[in-house]
Amino acid sequence: MESNIDVSNDAHEAEEVEARARLRVAALSQRPFDVRSIALTGLFILAVFYTIYFMRSILLPMVLALLLSYLLRPIVRGLARLKIPLPVSAALLLIGFFGLIGYGISALATPTAGWLAKAPAGFTELQRKLLPVKKSVAQVTQATGEIEKLTSTNAETKTIEVKRHPITETLFVHTPEFVASAALSLILLYFLLVYDQTFIAKLVKLLPTLSDKKAAVGIAHDIESQISRYLFTITAINVCLGLAVGSAVGMLGLPNPVMWGVMVALLNFVPYLGALTGIVCMTIGATLSFDSLGYAIVFPAVYLTLGVLEGSFVTPWVMGRSLTLNPVIILLSLTFWGWMWGMVGIILAVPVLAAFKIFCAHIKPMEPFAEFLS
Repeated sequence: MESNIDVSNDAHEAEEVEARARLRVAALSQRPFDVRSIALTGLFILAVFYTIYFMRSILLPMVLALLLSYLLRPIVRGLARLKIPLPVSAALLLIGFFGLIGYGISALATPTAGWLAKAPAGFTELQRKLLPVKKSVAQVTQATGEIEKLTSTNAETKTIEVKRHPITETLFVHTPEFVASAALSLILLYFLLVYDQTFIAKLVKLLPTLSDKKAAVGIAHDIESQISRYLFTITAINVCLGLAVGSAVGMLGLPNPVMWGVMVALLNFVPYLGALTGIVCMTIGATLSFDSLGYAIVFPAVYLTLGVLEGSFVTPWVMGRSLTLNPVIILLSLTFWGWMWGMVGIILAVPVLAAFKIFCAHIKPMEPFAEFLS
């Protein structure tokens, strides 16, 4: 008798559970599509993008100073171990760092200006040398027509209008903003280096439990160490690539090999697009320097070979999988930050993406994003 009662009770409970499940499914199916929340989310994302674009003159120096602090912080800590106070070591490091950059700019300004002045003539010379290879009847006819038009305008009166060069106008307009941003970055970088552990200490004080404090300190140190490692590694790789390309083209006879090596090192901070730009520039420079087109092509070929070796073997081997990024995401990041912040945004796109990936890898709910970026 008791067993029959137990069986009936179990069947009754099973029926109740099934009924609750049916009611829950019915309630979910009858829930209206919440368009308002989706619209608010979209407006919030657009507002964030607009804020990033509108505040670029403030955000750019902050982001640049933060990334440079991660790069230079291990050196400051090494000087601190030698009993040099943080304010003194940070000041000496920044003076040496920016002094080296200033010396490099002053030393390379004259040859760079000379090559930029020759660039339009370089395109014409390259087109002239490629003409025998790509010659066709249509091109010859078109060139003849253009010459006839030029020779038939002797009787016409021409008005000469003197305009300011676009580069000069750009420098004239943007120089004050650039100087202000550079000063803000320098000051902020100095204080980030001097007050190294202050922010971590404040964060530890705010957290309630000891386990939370330990977790926060561990995450902060891991993120800092990995970002520092990434920035230092990619800088060292780019410098080595610049030395290799500069030495190779110098031995082959291209003038100003130091300028070309520095250009390669700087452009390599921009994946894919930087190498393409460097190959085009070196092709024009070699075309202006040598009469033989076949010999001029050797220089961009050397650059391309060393770049492929660096990108396919050296960088993956040195950096490992934990610091490598998805090529598609890199291109999207270059496009987005270039649209947001211009040329500086293109340079900062990959370091910002790498820092975001490392941050996501240390936050449990955001680990799928880090895997997606790998």
